[in-house]
Amino acid sequence: MSIDDINLLDLDRFQRLEHYKMFDQLRAEEPVSWHDFPGGQGFWNVVKHKDLLTVNRDTALFSSEEGGVSIFTPNELEDGAGGNDPRGLMMLYMDPPKHTRYRLLVNKGFTPRMIGMLEQYLQYRAILIVDNIIERGSCDFVVDLASELPLQAIAEIMGVPQEDRMMLFDWSNRMVGIDDPEYATEDNGSAMVELYSYVNQLGKERASDPREDIITKLINSEIDGDRMSELEFDMFMVLLTVAGNETTRNTTSWGMWGLMENPDQYAALAADIDGKLDSAIEEILRWATPVYHFRRTATADTVLGDKEIKAGDKVVMWHISANRDEEVFENPYQFDIDRFPNEHIAFGGGGQHFCLGANLARMELKLIFREILQRIPDMRLNGEVEMLRSNFIGGIKHMPVVFTPGERINPPALADN
Repeated sequence: MSIDDINLLDLDRFQRLEHYKMFDQLRAEEPVSWHDFPGGQGFWNVVKHKDLLTVNRDTALFSSEEGGVSIFTPNELEDGAGGNDPRGLMMLYMDPPKHTRYRLLVNKGFTPRMIGMLEQYLQYRAILIVDNIIERGSCDFVVDLASELPLQAIAEIMGVPQEDRMMLFDWSNRMVGIDDPEYATEDNGSAMVELYSYVNQLGKERASDPREDIITKLINSEIDGDRMSELEFDMFMVLLTVAGNETTRNTTSWGMWGLMENPDQYAALAADIDGKLDSAIEEILRWATPVYHFRRTATADTVLGDKEIKAGDKVVMWHISANRDEEVFENPYQFDIDRFPNEHIAFGGGGQHFCLGANLARMELKLIFREILQRIPDMRLNGEVEMLRSNFIGGIKHMPVVFTPGERINPPALADN
């Protein structure tokens, strides 16, 4: 394959997992490369770990707000002018000082104390999730296991009744799966409208009925008299629904796939959960890298690597490539639960846009993997793994598995839950 044959807009290649070879070649031959975009504005690809850190941490030179965070600028999309342009309205699409102010307000809801309040509840929910499948000896790992804890966590955070959580699942699938035949419909764009209306009503209910939860903290968060507007709150809830659901679900699925494909690692982790789980979670995060890319827009002429980038150029950071960078990770295609150091950038490359939910995601991953490892030591694939057709989200849609059936625990209900 020559450089000219590389096409990072070919979603079918990503669905077939052929992108790894394309990125291997780019890292070796052209770490900063130009990519044409027929019918739209072309873009620069950043595929090396060090270059991604440079771009991600310089918010003055590389803007999230000017062109958005997707390869597609909102005005290049059919609905971009129809009210679905989140630039300047959603935290991902903001630059300092607007982003700094917004993040300070949002942080009030994600303190260690607030996250800690969730842990006992989510540990209980993890037991129930495994209970629901353990007697069967088989399941669709993605739908029956990986999706549940992130959904239930987000539902708890947002004050969504657990019986409504599958609505969140459907909305987020339709929003990120617009290019996948399984999720694409004639009204994918309505998913965001439906979700927005739902969270707007939630916010109004919590404003009149405050509780000791994260959503109430967000509504009432205040710094020097400054509070989140209704629009800002609603947009954050939309972001939280998608980001908090899709990323952790897919990381869990990739992690279990990695363990099943490496049974020696599976056995070693199951034999020493306390000693190895923390490092295993970091390797799972590197291995999965559930968000393949984020985009920035150059605000001034600059040079990156040996390439001259002009003001207004799109600059796309490929996290999935940086987390396989041979200069940073020895044997990057080896799934190694003992990998150290592990300077992955699954949560972003530091700086202003480091993932707000990193601690929550790590907690959820540890809880669900601990429960699986303690109770299902022999899970294995039982069919084809189905990938999402996307070059943005590294999504696993379905993963059939089998295992030796076990017994339910049936834990007593927690008080006030």
